[in-house]
Amino acid sequence: MKMKLSQKWMLDCVALPEGLTDKAFADAMTLSGSKVEAVEREGGELENIVVGRVTAIERHPDSDHLWVAQVDVGGGESVQIVTGAQNVVADAYVPVAKNNSVVAGGKKIKSGKLRGILSDGMMCSLEELGLTAHDFPYAAEDGIFLLGEDCDRSLGLDIQTAVGLDDVVTEFEITSNRPDCLSVLGLAREAAATFRLPFAVPAPPVPQGEGDVNDLLKVTIEAPDLCYRYAGAVVRNVRVEPSPRWLRERLRASGVRPINNIVDITNYVMLEYGQPMHAFDLRYLEGGQVVVRTARPGERITTLDGTERALAEDMLVIADAAKPVAVAGVMGGEYSGIMDDTGAIVFESACFRGTQVRAAAKRLGLRTEASARYEKELDPSSCLPCLRRALELVRLLNAGDIVGGTVDNFPTPKPARRLPFVPDWVNQFIGIDCPAEEQAAILERLGCRVADGEITVPSFRGDLEQKADISEEIARFFGYDKIPSRPLRGLADGRLTPAQQLQRQIGETLLACGCSEICTYSFFSPKAYDKIGLPEGHWLRQSVTISNPLGEDTSVMRTTPTPSMLETLARNDHNNNESAALFELATVYRPRGAEELPEEKQIVAVGLYGPHEDYFALKGIVEALLERVGVSGYDVRAVTDNPTFHPGRAAQFVFEDGAFLAALGEISPAVAENYDLGTRVYVALLDFNTLLARRNGARIHRALPRYPAVTRDLALVCGAETPVLTLQNTIRKAAGEMLEELLLFDVYTGSQIAAGQKSVAFRLRLRSAKGTLTDEEADGVVRRAIKALGAVGAALRAS
Repeated sequence: MKMKLSQKWMLDCVALPEGLTDKAFADAMTLSGSKVEAVEREGGELENIVVGRVTAIERHPDSDHLWVAQVDVGGGESVQIVTGAQNVVADAYVPVAKNNSVVAGGKKIKSGKLRGILSDGMMCSLEELGLTAHDFPYAAEDGIFLLGEDCDRSLGLDIQTAVGLDDVVTEFEITSNRPDCLSVLGLAREAAATFRLPFAVPAPPVPQGEGDVNDLLKVTIEAPDLCYRYAGAVVRNVRVEPSPRWLRERLRASGVRPINNIVDITNYVMLEYGQPMHAFDLRYLEGGQVVVRTARPGERITTLDGTERALAEDMLVIADAAKPVAVAGVMGGEYSGIMDDTGAIVFESACFRGTQVRAAAKRLGLRTEASARYEKELDPSSCLPCLRRALELVRLLNAGDIVGGTVDNFPTPKPARRLPFVPDWVNQFIGIDCPAEEQAAILERLGCRVADGEITVPSFRGDLEQKADISEEIARFFGYDKIPSRPLRGLADGRLTPAQQLQRQIGETLLACGCSEICTYSFFSPKAYDKIGLPEGHWLRQSVTISNPLGEDTSVMRTTPTPSMLETLARNDHNNNESAALFELATVYRPRGAEELPEEKQIVAVGLYGPHEDYFALKGIVEALLERVGVSGYDVRAVTDNPTFHPGRAAQFVFEDGAFLAALGEISPAVAENYDLGTRVYVALLDFNTLLARRNGARIHRALPRYPAVTRDLALVCGAETPVLTLQNTIRKAAGEMLEELLLFDVYTGSQIAAGQKSVAFRLRLRSAKGTLTDEEADGVVRRAIKALGAVGAALRAS
C-alpha cells in the first residue's frame, strides 16, 4: 500500500538536518527499510509565475469580450496583459505568468499580440496552476484565480510560495506488516530513527466541554472478538465550513481531496495517526445508541455511495437502536455522512479485527481507504489519542462545541509484549559486532523500552514478536551496507541437493534426446479425467479441490500430468506442427486427509507425435534416461488395463519388489479423439521419487580388455507373449560376470514357427579378465543360460 508523506507535515515531529537533499533523504529512508517509490515537488513544473496586483483595467478597443489590464508584479515592474476573463477587477491580486514562463501541463507562455494589443504574459486560473476548487473553495473555477487573504500577496513573490504549492511529497511503499507507517507520525518516527534525531509528538489534550457525553451517547460492543475498542465523542452546534488553507494543503499533498472542515478533520487524523475515523450525524442515531454487532438475518444497508447492499450474518456492523448505520471498518450508511444542516455529530474512533474487515469488504466489493488500513490489524491503543486529536482540531478550527468527556469501550486490553534483550545473540544471528548500548539506543528510537534485560514492545509494533524480529530492526538501522560478507553455513561449496542434481540430469538428457521442456498449470478441470478415460471411482480422480478457483476449468489440483501433456501436444498439432517431442517435470497433488496438506510428487512426463515417432522411439528415450541416471534392474511388463493407453501398445517398468518406475505407451484412439488429435500420440510417465531412490550415481570405469572375446548365438522359441526383457534378464543372471554384451538381433513369427510362439535370437559376447576363454568354458555358460531359460518357457529352436 502506498503512503504519501508531506515534508512540511513531517517537520512538525522531526527537524531534518540542514542541507539534506531530497535524494539523500529518499536513499537513507530506503536503506533503513522504508522503501521510497517516488519524490515529487509540488508545483515543480511551474516557472516564472509570480504574485501581481491589477492596477488598472479597461476594455480592449477592438473586442467586446477582451480586457487590457496593467499589472504590478513588484520591483517597480508593470506588465500589460490581455485577458478574456470576466472576473478580474482593479486591485485584485492574481497569479501572473510572465514572458517565458511555464504553467501546469508544461505549457509555455510568451509575449504576443491579441487583436493588435501587446500581452506580456498571462493571468492564471486554478487549473493553470495545477489546483482545483477543493484547494481554494472561494476561487472561480472558470475565471482567473483571485488570491484571497489566506495567500501571501507580496508582489513579485513566487506563486508556489504564495499559495502553499511548495511542499515536497515522498511516496512510500508500505508492507502489510507495518500499518504504523501508514501515517505521518509513523514515517516521521522512522525518519528520526534513520537520522538519529529527536522525535516529539505532543499528546492531544483531554477535551473540555459543556455537558456530559454519556447523556447523549451510549456504546455497546456485542462482538468483542471482532471489535477490540470503540471510542466516541459528541460535538454540538457544528459549523460546516471549508477548512483553513494549511489543512487543505496537507490533505492535498497526501493525495486526499479537501471537502469540509468536519470530513477533513477525520481524514487529517487518519493520515496523521493511521487510524481511520468516521463522523455520524447524531440525529440519525436512534436512541443515541451505537451498537457494534453482527448483522441480523435479512438486514440491508444503503451505503454512502448510494448502493443498497445485502449484509451477511457474519458481517460486523455499527448499528443504532433499530438498524445498521455503517459496515464496520468499510463504509458508513447513506445518512451517516455530514450534511450542510448537520447540527450535532458523533466522532467514532474504533478498532476492528483486520480479517473480518477484509472479508466484508471483499464480499461487498467495496474496498475503501479505511478498510485497506483496518485489514492490516491496527493498534487499539491509538483510538483514544486519535479521538482527542480530532476534538483538538474541532476547537482549533472553531467547527463546533465539544460536549464534555468521551465514551471509551475497551473490553479486553492486551498487556504489553515483552521480549528478551540478547545483544550477543543478535550479533551472532546477523553477523555483526554492534555494542549492546547501540542496540538499546536503536530500539528506544523506535519506541521500545529496554531495561533489565527485557524489551517492552510498543503497542503499535505488532510485527515484533520474537528475537529474529528484533534482529531485523537492529540490522536495518545498524546499516545493511555495513554487514560484512561471509560464506553460507551448511553446504559451503554451494552444491546441489541430490534431488536438484537428478532434476538437472533429467532435463539435460531429455534435451539431448531432442525433447523440448514445457511448463503447464498444476490445476485443471475435473472434466480432464473424463477426457483421458478414467472410470468413475478411479483413485486418480481423488483430487484436492481449490476453495476459491478462478473458474471451473481450474478448480482441482492435478493428480496426473497426462491431460496437461495431451493439451499441449494437441495445441501443437492444431497449429500444423508436423512433429513434437515434449517433456515436463510436473508436480501432482494427492489428498491425504481433511486436516493434512496434500502429498506433492513430481512426475517426469514425456510426450511424442510425428511421422518418425512410435512406441519404440519413446521406449528408447525412457531407457536412455534410465541409463543416464543409473537406474537398472527393472522389468518391463505389458499393460492392457490402463484406460488412457492403447491395449497391447503400452508397458510399465517395475522392480522385483513391486515398486513402480514408469508407464508408457500409445494413447488410445478414444482419448486421442477427445483431444481432436489426428495422429498417433505416445506418452511416458516416470515416478521422480523412485528414480531418486533407485538411481546409482557411481560411474564404473574398466580397463581395456587384455584377452579376446568369444561369441555364441542362441536361437530360442518361446510363447508369443513372453517379454524379450524376461529372456534377457534370465540370460544375464545365468551367464554371470563372463557375459560382456547381450545383443538381440532377430525376432520371428511365421509359418516355420508354431502358432502362439515366436523365435528370438541373441548374440552373447563372452570374455574373462583372467585369461582366454576355452570352448568348454564358453559352452558351459551357454548351457547354464539354456537351462535357466527353460524355467521361463523358452527352449533352443530346432534348426
